[in-house]
Amino acid sequence: MQKHGILLIVCTFLILASCTKSSVGPSLEDILSANPKLQVVLDKFQDDPLKHRAAVFLIENLPFHYSYEGEALNDYLKLFELHGKGTMYPDKVLDSIKRACGPFHMDRLEAKSDIYIDPAYLIENIEWAFKVWREQPWGKNVSFDDFCEFILPYRVGDERLEPWRERIYNKYNPLLDGIRELPEAEDPKYVSQVLMDSLHKAPVYFTELFSFGPHYGPKVVDWRSGSCVNFTDLQLYVFRALGLPCSEEIMLMRGNKNVPHYWNAAFDKDGNSYRCSILDPTSELNSPDNYWDPKGKVYRRTFSVNRGMILAMGKKPEERHPSFRYPCFRDVTAIYAGSKNRTLTIGPENFYSPLKKGEPVYLCSASFMDWAPIGWCLYDKQLGAVFEDVEGQVIFRLGTYENGSICPQSDPFLLDRESGEVRFFPSGGREVEVTLLHKYELYFEPFVRRMVDGVFEGSNDPHFNRKDTLFIIKEFPERLWNVAQVNSARSYRYVRYYGPKDSYCNISEAAFYASAADSVPLKGKIIGTPGCNGLDGSHEYTNVFDGDPYTSFDYARPTGGWSGLDLGAPQRIEKIVFTPRNRDNFIRTDDEYELFYYNNGEWTSAGRVRPHSDSLLYKVSEGALLYLKDHTRGKDERIFEYKNGKQQFW
Repeated sequence: MQKHGILLIVCTFLILASCTKSSVGPSLEDILSANPKLQVVLDKFQDDPLKHRAAVFLIENLPFHYSYEGEALNDYLKLFELHGKGTMYPDKVLDSIKRACGPFHMDRLEAKSDIYIDPAYLIENIEWAFKVWREQPWGKNVSFDDFCEFILPYRVGDERLEPWRERIYNKYNPLLDGIRELPEAEDPKYVSQVLMDSLHKAPVYFTELFSFGPHYGPKVVDWRSGSCVNFTDLQLYVFRALGLPCSEEIMLMRGNKNVPHYWNAAFDKDGNSYRCSILDPTSELNSPDNYWDPKGKVYRRTFSVNRGMILAMGKKPEERHPSFRYPCFRDVTAIYAGSKNRTLTIGPENFYSPLKKGEPVYLCSASFMDWAPIGWCLYDKQLGAVFEDVEGQVIFRLGTYENGSICPQSDPFLLDRESGEVRFFPSGGREVEVTLLHKYELYFEPFVRRMVDGVFEGSNDPHFNRKDTLFIIKEFPERLWNVAQVNSARSYRYVRYYGPKDSYCNISEAAFYASAADSVPLKGKIIGTPGCNGLDGSHEYTNVFDGDPYTSFDYARPTGGWSGLDLGAPQRIEKIVFTPRNRDNFIRTDDEYELFYYNNGEWTSAGRVRPHSDSLLYKVSEGALLYLKDHTRGKDERIFEYKNGKQQFW
């Protein structure tokens, strides 16, 4: 939840505090007292008991929702609109809008509580939600409770409110005309799969670069651009406009990244849920427990506040961490973890100091060098902390919420997904030498894997009809500059890198050397296959020989791309040095780096250095949890350990 939203809800509760005695929020009477205009909504549906119940449901939960308003929001929306045209890379879009509108700041927006929502807007939303629920054949198999949580809500996040149901209904409802009369259409899952197949066909324009503002609303259905949260919104709008129950699933902190993660769940006629996302490689609705991503905890976003959780925590709102202060979500970790679902127990002996009985203890996951709460339990003096429903392959630590921040209460530890065993990271061990090649998990560098089976070739035919293989890349490159030794007695005028199938010939740099001892590469005329993705000409084949490891070739077609040199005359080739297309997370020459290791409850610096190559050499405590900070540029960094001579990121 955004900081501004927390402040808004706190202010809203202060307004209502004088008239409410409830520990879980204001009553219906309190809300109507704050905004008497909402009585119009209840009066409108007084003769329809079900619609009246739905209206009460929405109004009772208005205090927990809000939207952002302000002129700066229009500038923010331009990012998604321009990126959704598919003609520019997201960094170019960001630069363009910054030049035209200036930098975006959340503090230029005003948060507006939904308590003051327009009654006419609420009435229209209720009418449309009931229309689609009652008219569609699958509606008979959607319970009223699921209808209220997953069809009825008028918003999906903190977006600016605008009408959306009728427009999206008219656009997508005809897609289901061919199946509406089938017996299978009474099962929401069947219809959801048909709809997902359709939504999956249109292009998507994914980027995480714009994830610094609020949800941008129903225009996501048209622009189809943004990050995972925006594509989750897209599916929510379409499904709910058609009367199909659909939820947003969230990791408050993704198990192996520094940010939350979102996707959708659809439902069958028995209320069972199925994982789905427009961003998945296929449109298939999947069983939740086959989701491979390390999760820790998973929650299902609801419109209603989780009053049971608030009561169980037993603290005043300001004494709870903001993530759990007004929780509009429920824990669904068990259905995603499946057989790997664990009860995690951390005994009192592992705490830095004893806690009071019943004190909330937070299960925290790493976010850069901080720790974000993703779960909680109440401290027990005999057992310590016992967390139900946790999935492993994630590094956690425990903390309490004190004076507005998380206070660490344990060393970091790994919960093994397969065995359920807990392994703490030690402090103060013997010093060992570590060689570091990157500051972020290469799994999230998708381009490096596209080089596997790529081939360097030599020929004396300009069309490479007759060619020799100089080197085949068998494993994805793990560093910025990769050296390949060539064993060939022949000389070649033409040399090239030919990308493997479906790789878009992704490569940043290639250099050919006449001798393995040479430090100056051969020069020649750049040749290759013209045409690149992005339509702005910034990723052409000529980038491969521009000497810059942060420009790259991104061929317009998945297969058939290559880039090479006409050396002018045949030359011996004994060495090739190449760089994969990358997101600038390898070690940069002359950037200032600082390695931290976790020691006795805090991050300790192992020193700052400016490397003169693509690797760093440090001495740290054996088995320690590590974090490499680039003080010069970039933001992608992640905790890791050094194991078997390599960096193991978590």
